[in-house]
Amino acid sequence: MASEKIDILLLGAGGREHALLMKLAESPRAGKLYVAPGNGGMLQIADAAPINQENPAEVASWAAENGIGLVVIGPEAPLVVGVADAVRAEGIACFGPNKDAAQMEGSKEFAKQVMARAGVPTAAYRSFTDREACEAYVREVGGPIVVKADGLAAGKGVIVAQTTDEALAGVDECFSGAFGDAGATVVVEEMLEGPECSLLALTDGTTVVPLATSQDHKRAYDGDKGPNTGGMGVYSPVPILLDGELDTMSAIMQKVVDQLRADGINYSGCLYGGFMLTKDGPKVLEFNARFGDPETQVVLPRMKADLVETFLACDNGTLSPDMVNWGDDWAVSVVLASAGYPGSYEKGKVIHGLDEAEARAGVTVYHAGTALDKYGKTVTAGGRVLDVTAVAPTFEEARANAYAACDLIDFDGKQFRTDIGLKAILGRENL
Repeated sequence: MASEKIDILLLGAGGREHALLMKLAESPRAGKLYVAPGNGGMLQIADAAPINQENPAEVASWAAENGIGLVVIGPEAPLVVGVADAVRAEGIACFGPNKDAAQMEGSKEFAKQVMARAGVPTAAYRSFTDREACEAYVREVGGPIVVKADGLAAGKGVIVAQTTDEALAGVDECFSGAFGDAGATVVVEEMLEGPECSLLALTDGTTVVPLATSQDHKRAYDGDKGPNTGGMGVYSPVPILLDGELDTMSAIMQKVVDQLRADGINYSGCLYGGFMLTKDGPKVLEFNARFGDPETQVVLPRMKADLVETFLACDNGTLSPDMVNWGDDWAVSVVLASAGYPGSYEKGKVIHGLDEAEARAGVTVYHAGTALDKYGKTVTAGGRVLDVTAVAPTFEEARANAYAACDLIDFDGKQFRTDIGLKAILGRENL
């Protein structure tokens, strides 16, 4: 029966996964919900599965033994080690690409080679496994330039260097083991100029359905100052797009999926394109093999779709564009972080005001780095603690509601940016 309820296992523990869980729970087909490992917010609406999310055999066998009908993989690490392959080998539907397809995120060099074959616009690059050759190339081309660790580095293996010295320091950081095995191969790219835009797309390996645009704020402090983070806030949609740019980005996503299929790789799940809107049109900065974080926290609340049906269609090859619709509303999400983030920070701070914040119209507070203490109180357990998201008919209203909700929440050391979304008001010419 296509309408029967199915039990679902969701892997992950961040704000992205909390947003996915809440959207999955809205589906008429959602049965019992399990999470591994989950967080303080997720564990209030789902049961914990006692498994290691990065162990393919453990995830697959637990899912089979517990009658799971759909496994949804949130973060990149389980994808890159092949959890989706193991789950599908058990005959269980899975949302997320197999190990070979997840190389689009797991190896920047692999992704660059796919893009070259597909003929999509991206930054010129060279890759190195030899430190001296890499340093010689950096000295030759000079800054500004971008140095990237090839593998997964938890969003931290990218050095945007304005000068040659900064670039050489980045090369040293990669090859000296700061990012572990991820830095064994180093990709050096030209620096693209323009505003950034994220585009998530669902795909079954043939059909590609672009979702709404969003714009993340990576730097830790107001005015895009300070170190890079996993993201301090985000809004959707992106009003600065010029005519045709969304179509161009969508076409690029389709070309990449088509190229992978031509290479014998079926890409099923979410493909995340990070784009730079250059004067020569959109160019790809990077691809990720999963939903973005915090982009998911503004895209999913605006999305009108049965997420269970849609994810199953991605897995079984029946995805169609009419499964996803959008309204005219806006979403703004502000990250509340622990003092010291993205450096070292303390955990275990009791969080107050969550109910008051969520009582505001259109506001949802997604838990990211939270846990429940032995008294059942919600406490901080990570660098990015909460994603305070507001959806409203106008951008200004959504932004005001998000910040009003932030003011209602309190924990020791709370920090956040006060300028999330101002770029949408400034306009393209002022960015």
